[in-house]
Amino acid sequence: MNGGPSGFQNSPVTKAFVVACALFTVTFGIQGRSSTLGLSYQDVFRKFHFWRFLASGFAFSSTPELMFGLYLLYYFRVFERQIGSNKYSVFILFSMIVSLLYEVLLLFLVKDPSKVLASGPYGLIFSSFVPFFFDIPVSTRFRIFGIHISDKSFIYLAGIQLLLSSWKRSILPGLGGILAGFLYRINLFGFRRMKFPEFVTSFFSSLPWPSAGGSSPTASSGNIIGNMPSYTGRPVEGNYHSVPVAFTMEPLEDSIATLVSMGFDRHAARQALVQARNDMNIATNILLEAQGH
Repeated sequence: MNGGPSGFQNSPVTKAFVVACALFTVTFGIQGRSSTLGLSYQDVFRKFHFWRFLASGFAFSSTPELMFGLYLLYYFRVFERQIGSNKYSVFILFSMIVSLLYEVLLLFLVKDPSKVLASGPYGLIFSSFVPFFFDIPVSTRFRIFGIHISDKSFIYLAGIQLLLSSWKRSILPGLGGILAGFLYRINLFGFRRMKFPEFVTSFFSSLPWPSAGGSSPTASSGNIIGNMPSYTGRPVEGNYHSVPVAFTMEPLEDSIATLVSMGFDRHAARQALVQARNDMNIATNILLEAQGH
């Protein structure tokens, strides 16, 4: 299981968000404010400080939380590639606002000045677990010490580690993120159809990010399949995007069987795997998008 192409290709908004989280965390850490981050009743209802709201959305309060948080954000870039940067930006904004409102309401109901919630983008991270659970298929199953696990288990373990990192301080914001994910999934007020204008997300693609391996094309809108580079050769036909490829890579039988077990037609599954070059995540996205048309 992987997130498609390596690095942040076709996911400029995720890249900007990850960099922002790292910079905010390091900056507050250098200033010695890491232990004071997080929203409390006093911060919200008595002494309003805008920087605390900003910090609560981006800065982690410890290095372990930063490592697990950035790992999950990096993996979940697959959703930006699936729905496009313009729609994914709406998902980010929706998740952070809903989770923030949930935290404010929680603090208001508790009214305990000593209650401080964990700082960091818990809303976005744990709202992403909702589409991860429903939309990302298991591509590999294996056993360790007699226990049946899948490749998705490692993502869940990282999420559990982050959720329990500060006990109640982190569990409560995490639950707010899960709530935001479900509200987005049920298309509350039609948010799933909304997207930012092209010029907003194209800004992130134009940022001069340093690159170790040279520049690579990124896309600010559309999904990953629609933004794959062109090749000379015969296009693979189907009820999805027509993507030219230089050669036809025979799909793995196990991959076809996995997609069929999810309810997809065998022929459609094979064609999607050919287009995705045997990448299960991309093939699933093609089939899901085809069903949505």
